[in-house]
Amino acid sequence: MIGSRIMHAIRARFARSRRADEAKAKAMVRVLFVCMGNICRSPLAEGVFRRMLEGVGLNEKVYVDSAGTHSYHIGAPPDTRSQATALRRGVDLRGIRARRVEETDLLEFDYVLAMDRDNLEHLLALCQEESELRSRIQLFLDFAPDLPEREVPDPYYGGSTGFERVMDLVEEAAQGLLVHIRRRYRI
Repeated sequence: MIGSRIMHAIRARFARSRRADEAKAKAMVRVLFVCMGNICRSPLAEGVFRRMLEGVGLNEKVYVDSAGTHSYHIGAPPDTRSQATALRRGVDLRGIRARRVEETDLLEFDYVLAMDRDNLEHLLALCQEESELRSRIQLFLDFAPDLPEREVPDPYYGGSTGFERVMDLVEEAAQGLLVHIRRRYRI
């Protein structure tokens, strides 16, 4: 017999999933941020972009999620250093759990934004020669053309300054993405 706490957790997970599916279906634009394990960079991008959308009243028109190209951390919360960095800047990542990117994500999301070239190549390989799907995939920092960097570095093996730098890059690119989406979709 499954304990009541476990059953409650299972029901809560399915309820969250159902709400997320409903929000995704209602959204005009869907954005997926992708890094390797979905515990450092992509959850930061998800949290930052979601906060920006809420700030301009577009959180119901733009659905945001994140995923990893590898399955190392499925179900895990963001790295504690990512959470601490985000909280210092007013972004709460506690509700995010790591998941692996799926082929269906390439169909469901309008923007699939990789943090670096390795993850970009992994995503492009998933869609093989489907040009429509390939056109949805790009580097996140493409939305920050004034930055000298083209990739968001993985801070996992470094110290807290690496997470702060990642947050700086994410905030800059998220602002550029928001401007792009508002212009393209006239929202």
